[in-house]
Amino acid sequence: MTTDFVLYIARQALTTAFYIMLPILGAGMIVGLLIGVFQAATQINEMTLTFVPKIVIMFLVVFLLMPWILNLMMDFTVEMFNYMVLVTQ
Repeated sequence: MTTDFVLYIARQALTTAFYIMLPILGAGMIVGLLIGVFQAATQINEMTLTFVPKIVIMFLVVFLLMPWILNLMMDFTVEMFNYMVLVTQ
């Protein structure tokens, strides 16, 4: 096992994690921005107004993207198991 191989596996793991988290965090950021603009326009400073909609939207995005997320994770896992077989030989 070379250093390049370890770096490749680490890069694949970070890329997969980035692809999984980007839509979820992006949706939370967009909703937070919209609620922040709404709060600035109406001068309402309620903490639950920012927290609850972000959590709901993020859970909704996770629920809707779950097949894609699982497919991405399974592809990564299968690739890692295939690399384990190659390394042990």
